[in-house]
Amino acid sequence: MCATPISLDERGSSLAKASVDDFVDVFRREIDATASACVGCGKCYEICPITESAGVGGLDPTIVTNGIRDILSGKDINENSRRWADACILSGDCIESCNYGVNPRLMLTMARAISKERTHNEGDRKLEGQKAFKALGAGVKVLSRMQLTADDRERLGQGAKIADVEEKSVDYVFYTGCNVLKTPHIALLCLDIMDALDINYTVLGGPSHCCGILQFRAGDMKTSTKVASNTIEKFIRTGATKVLSWCPTCQVQYSEFGLPTYENATGIKPFEMTPFVLFLETQLDTLRPLLKHPVKQKIALHLHPGIAGLPGAARKLCNAVPGIEVIDLNLPEMGLMSNSLSTVPSLKKELQSRELAAAEAAGVDALAAVYHADHRELCAHERDHPFRVINFLEIIAESMGLFRDDTFKTMKIKQDTEKILLDCADMLDANAISQDQARPIVEKALLGEQPVPLRG
Repeated sequence: MCATPISLDERGSSLAKASVDDFVDVFRREIDATASACVGCGKCYEICPITESAGVGGLDPTIVTNGIRDILSGKDINENSRRWADACILSGDCIESCNYGVNPRLMLTMARAISKERTHNEGDRKLEGQKAFKALGAGVKVLSRMQLTADDRERLGQGAKIADVEEKSVDYVFYTGCNVLKTPHIALLCLDIMDALDINYTVLGGPSHCCGILQFRAGDMKTSTKVASNTIEKFIRTGATKVLSWCPTCQVQYSEFGLPTYENATGIKPFEMTPFVLFLETQLDTLRPLLKHPVKQKIALHLHPGIAGLPGAARKLCNAVPGIEVIDLNLPEMGLMSNSLSTVPSLKKELQSRELAAAEAAGVDALAAVYHADHRELCAHERDHPFRVINFLEIIAESMGLFRDDTFKTMKIKQDTEKILLDCADMLDANAISQDQARPIVEKALLGEQPVPLRG
């Protein structure tokens, strides 16, 4: 069934009549179609940047890619093919390499899910997804409430008033995703910039608006599909025709899985989803006059190519800021964002170590990342290096006369759980979060994300 756009008047009432089983059936048909379309030529394997690091380098490309087809088709699992799929860092380099209309990144994602289904029983897969979602929710709740006032939480869609269906229709939904709420100054800067641009928007996000990625990774496609479709319908109720995503994981999960499945199951194309950075690039003519204050700094950008066009957009936006000099460190860019490289930890550590050394050697004033996961992993290195570690939106905001305190970095630089808890005692008390509840979150979700150890 071809998806057709629906009008604003229809959005509140034309929600999906399809069942969860219908959505799952549609996606399984897409898996079968992908397996049929792939010819096993091996070009996606040949261009993949992490085969050596994943321990599957130097193999016959046609055997490996045909092994992926076999996984999707229910045949015997080729162990090297499975390992390659499990190691995928979502760079997307492979997508343009395919001459047969296949998205190899999605194909490997499908293979991971099918492998999980075939090697783990349904109860274990469901439990794995539930545990991952519970851990995510706890981390987001505790870390965001250690940093945000009640007003700012509500502004980010996390207060008592969430997505009022009766409110006036908006042009855009700003979709935070979940994990950016751990570094909320980034999300708040997005809203501050949109306000300055006079954008008509509402905000949705957090675990109550999950994209379903954690359940999908666990191989629980039924729950993942249900979660994703429920969030899509919450977007529809706002009346917005465009959704601006912050999180690249959410963007890929919806653009390659959630939205096509929804559209094929219902015949409804509910909205367009666009990464916020690419949207901001389209607003550059309006943004440029607001960049009134020179920011005389030499910066290096920490970038990932997983969202097509995003590295170029980030450079273009920074170059528009008067006084900024963007230095190219001439290092590899790969993956969707830093945490996608967790499948090849030694490679991630090597890349980050090289970047920190190169930034220091280049004499930059700041190393500026785009995404929240990158910032979480890198920001504490500011303690040990002669440059700041910031989000690139801080540069744009500074030129606009805007500022948001990076409380996450302030906490992480302390590198002392008890000191952090003591300094945040008032915020914890105000939000009825005990220190015993917060302590494991601080240790794991804040201090624990440190691929390259700090000095000393």
